[in-house]
Amino acid sequence: MDKLKDKIRDIPDFPKPGILFKDITPLVQDPTSLRIAISELIKPFKGENITAVAGMEARGFIFGSIAAWELGIGFIPLRKPGKLPYDVQSVAYSLEYGEASLEAHIDAIQSGDRILLIDDLLATGGTAKASCQLVEKLGGEVVACAFVVELTMLDGREKINDYPIHSLIQY
Repeated sequence: MDKLKDKIRDIPDFPKPGILFKDITPLVQDPTSLRIAISELIKPFKGENITAVAGMEARGFIFGSIAAWELGIGFIPLRKPGKLPYDVQSVAYSLEYGEASLEAHIDAIQSGDRILLIDDLLATGGTAKASCQLVEKLGGEVVACAFVVELTMLDGREKINDYPIHSLIQY
């Protein structure tokens, strides 16, 4: 994981003063690092009968869609309000620096679907918790939550500790 960690850069005071942003752009620009990250993200879940991967907007789309392709299953985008063209369900939540909500098409998940949630970062856990709630609201089962980076000092894991959690890099 040190190779992956070396590809993540710190951006101080983004998106506002006091936040140290973990930028995964160098990691996704390097094909070897990206392959390693995807392989390690999905490794614990092969053979778990997952029916789809859901990824949170926006960086979760990068890792989630590639993970879904690697697993041979579909991808479900969990989007910011007003971005999806069909009927949606939504869940509101708090971020470490504001308020937000996520939406998914009402037919994106069927009762009994087994969903792997993927995002680039677990910070305070608000986005992950809302994602789990949205999947369940639509009738799916959250098999696990997987992240490239986890900021352990923010205790985001505590908000989603009812689900298996897999993170590749911890700070």
